[in-house]
Amino acid sequence: MSIDFPPQRWEQVRQTYRRWWADELDRPIVPVELVGRDPGRPRPAAPLLTQATCGDLSIPVDDLVDRLDWELSGRLFAGDAYPYLNMDCFGPGVMAAFVGARLEITAGQVWFHPPAHVPIQDLHLTYDPDNVWLRRVKDLCAAMRRRWQGQVLVSLPDLGGNLDVVSTFRPGEELLLDLYDQPEQVQRVLQEVHELWHRFYREISAVLAPDNPGYTAWCSIYSDRPYYMLQCDFSYMIGPDMFARFVAPELQASVRRLGRAFYHLDGPGQLPHLDHLLAMPQLNGVQWVPGAGQPDGRHWPRVYQRIAAAGKKIQTWDGFEALDAIIAQTGAPGRIHHRVMTAPLADEAALRARLRRYGLE
Repeated sequence: MSIDFPPQRWEQVRQTYRRWWADELDRPIVPVELVGRDPGRPRPAAPLLTQATCGDLSIPVDDLVDRLDWELSGRLFAGDAYPYLNMDCFGPGVMAAFVGARLEITAGQVWFHPPAHVPIQDLHLTYDPDNVWLRRVKDLCAAMRRRWQGQVLVSLPDLGGNLDVVSTFRPGEELLLDLYDQPEQVQRVLQEVHELWHRFYREISAVLAPDNPGYTAWCSIYSDRPYYMLQCDFSYMIGPDMFARFVAPELQASVRRLGRAFYHLDGPGQLPHLDHLLAMPQLNGVQWVPGAGQPDGRHWPRVYQRIAAAGKKIQTWDGFEALDAIIAQTGAPGRIHHRVMTAPLADEAALRARLRRYGLE
């Protein structure tokens, strides 16, 4: 067997999302992957590409893609789901590795460390076309394009937020002190990161573009035009004034360059910045993640109401009950996107019945 997603399904996905981006859809986007279909062939010997395995550069990229193809062939795509490959397997903020940070895998997770300790005034981040991690990502993307020829949407890697990348090279309290002591130097490095970020975005997209059926990031939102899930997890540690000075201008510049963009609002510590985000006219939406140990999405009605009232789209990921609660709280079902849910194939009948409540199969 092969991946079960014919071309006409892709056309349906494109039409649905075009309406959603244009605020013409009257229902939420609800993707569900059903796991347990027989792939029709033995499992390949190569390991699954994850953060735990991405550092083994001895594995041929075609072998890794063959294993990923086997995994996708074992799924059915219900509701608004489509076959996609999440390239977050190189860790959050992999751009740091592209510009010289040391990539380390500990307990199955990717971490980035500065190659040397340098003060902010001596920190200069530059482009290296022969960087081993950039080449590996491009080689994998090229192998995926050859293998799937447009049947699978390959995401951009999790490049990271600009201050997040800088904080890799100025860890701990160093960057926080730099914001006060060397603001001009921080702004200089941020501009370097901004230009490099968009260069990596363009170059990796160009590797995929001949056949990739669209654009997506680790969040699985589909677009037929360039977009990204922007973020700045570092902003958890700064106030709104610092956000306005060091984060918001770069975010707005990235939104303008991309054309479409969401923001990854991660944890209550970022809620003080929500007003700045909602005031950005070209920012399309906000993905609110309450964070570990916090109540799920249904318990944050004021957050979702503020996002919806500003005319922004919403991404959530806490399941059907939370989705129904957020629809009731906001009264804006057509602005909501639920991240991909997975379930065993044995639950197919019940899940399809649930999807029919949203006008889906």
